[in-house]
Amino acid sequence: MTFSETTFSSRVISVQRPTNPILQGIIDTAREAVFVVDDRMQITASNRAAQLAFSRGNGSLEDRRLSEVIRDIRLHVAFRTCIDQQQVADLKMEIGSVDRRIFDIHIAPFDLEGRRHAIGFFHDVTQVERLEKVRQEFLSNISHELRTPLTSIMAFVETLEDGAIDDSENNRRFLNVIRRNAERMHVLIADILELSLIESGNVSIDKSHVRLAHLVDEVFDSLSTKADEREILLAHDIEPDARVYADFGRLEQMLTNLIDNAIKFNRASGTVEVLLDRKNNRSIISVADTGEGIMAEHLGRIFERFYRLDRGRTREVGGTGLGLAIVKHLARLHGGEVTVESELARGTAFHIELPEE
Repeated sequence: MTFSETTFSSRVISVQRPTNPILQGIIDTAREAVFVVDDRMQITASNRAAQLAFSRGNGSLEDRRLSEVIRDIRLHVAFRTCIDQQQVADLKMEIGSVDRRIFDIHIAPFDLEGRRHAIGFFHDVTQVERLEKVRQEFLSNISHELRTPLTSIMAFVETLEDGAIDDSENNRRFLNVIRRNAERMHVLIADILELSLIESGNVSIDKSHVRLAHLVDEVFDSLSTKADEREILLAHDIEPDARVYADFGRLEQMLTNLIDNAIKFNRASGTVEVLLDRKNNRSIISVADTGEGIMAEHLGRIFERFYRLDRGRTREVGGTGLGLAIVKHLARLHGGEVTVESELARGTAFHIELPEE
């Protein structure tokens, strides 16, 4: 059992006049930030983790009042109560004005050299809390995205069961709605599984020198029906022999996601153009559209899972909200990156940057 895992009871922990070096040696074994406060609410000892977390470049924590180091009345009250009433205290707090951190804090009383003290353990749970928030948002989004098509499927199945199956004018239309929503659920689940595999590191890539113009033409062919429906022009001026160093299948997946989005969110009769540039030993593949553009405050979150600028529009044109997240992870798997730039009323361009070798 480590020192940070020690369980304290509500009774006083009596220490037989330890020397300060012994106390310092004990608290230095803890990974958590630890400091000791006396009955005057002054810090009498702290470890390196506490110095890094709370000194903010203002020197040693020793002999400073607790309220000077952490200006939160709840913490002051917790230490005061612990010392006066000889009871443990546990609380969770956000500390810091700029780089805010979340701490689970355990405070226990003990006697040191004949005086009452309290020792506080500050366990940084910031990352855990952030991951939990991401998990909750993910589950909420999944539930919402699956519930919408499932509700539609159930409603039309019940309609058919109630007699509409014999309605020759509408039964096939109802079945078509059921099929479309089932396909939507299938695509969503497939994208979730794909993203999960990529993020867990269970996807490998096999790089080779890919003829980019040939690959782009294949993607254009697969999306030509969607483009024709909205009279979107698909174009590129990539040299026939131009090559990029990438996994053919994964690069095709990235380009399909980006070009498909560019078609969906473009203006009618707009243009989607794919370009290739070389810079600093990197191949930069750009997919640019002539759509409405993206407001600046959204650009930093555009690659997050399920992040959508206009949920109503996204459902209208289709999509799972995972495509750009998949592109981001696949680009990084190649040792590259994907970025976006946009100008309102002028359009948006996504850039896949890949190492040349």
